[in-house]
Amino acid sequence: MPSQTELLLRLGKQDSIVGQAQVDTSSLPADIAGKANDIPVLSTNAPPVREDLLAASPDLVVSPTEYEFTAEQGYASIDQLSANGAQAYVATGGCADRRNTAEIGDVFTDITNLGNILGEPNTAEELIADSKARLDRIREVIDNHDQPTVAQVYVEGNTIGAIGAGVESDIIRHAGGKNVFHPDSPEFEDFFATEINPEEIVDRNPEAIVFGVSGSDQEEQVRTYLRKTFPSVPAVQNDVLIAIPQSDLYPGTLGNIDAVEIIARQL
Repeated sequence: MPSQTELLLRLGKQDSIVGQAQVDTSSLPADIAGKANDIPVLSTNAPPVREDLLAASPDLVVSPTEYEFTAEQGYASIDQLSANGAQAYVATGGCADRRNTAEIGDVFTDITNLGNILGEPNTAEELIADSKARLDRIREVIDNHDQPTVAQVYVEGNTIGAIGAGVESDIIRHAGGKNVFHPDSPEFEDFFATEINPEEIVDRNPEAIVFGVSGSDQEEQVRTYLRKTFPSVPAVQNDVLIAIPQSDLYPGTLGNIDAVEIIARQL
């Protein structure tokens, strides 16, 4: 994912990266995008297929979740990588047993771990200090404001889902919002998101709606759907429809901090 590529670039490992994946899902930040120009692209919209990843002969593969190692989907499993001489690092918040309870602070664990693995502990400490300072600045501002109610959703066509747990939910909390879907609710016991009926949004009447997108076309499609489906909801009436790059919502990415800033500003 570009989010993991960004983290490796900010740790100073530009010359060590033998492949980047899912490059069309989001853009790298402008200040480092040029550093990735010569890094081979292994995939565009999905994780790299097994053969392409193994052909790159990596020593380490960094991923936001365990999904990227699903052999049934045609991706290289962790065991297959190991047999090929590679180790896998899954973001702390993206591990299966942690996905539902993940927090933004997990990315600091990832930065520390990768900094040690890659021999860049000092750079890792600097990244962590900068990220924590950004969160502190947000906290200083939102402490003086009420908590608007927020629904975090994903939309595919005419299907809508609610996000109530995981790092996505913690992002809302850090941004000063009150999620109308709670991680302790039974529907989020096994997974951080669940499909819902539109009436659920109407009943909870959020003051803001947050949604992840992979580009401007999808953003406009989702906005159109939300305005058409929920005209009476305050979030729509007041146009507090907050689009976040989908890659910023994945575990183990500095984009989590970007997402908090965007949402806090618009709330």
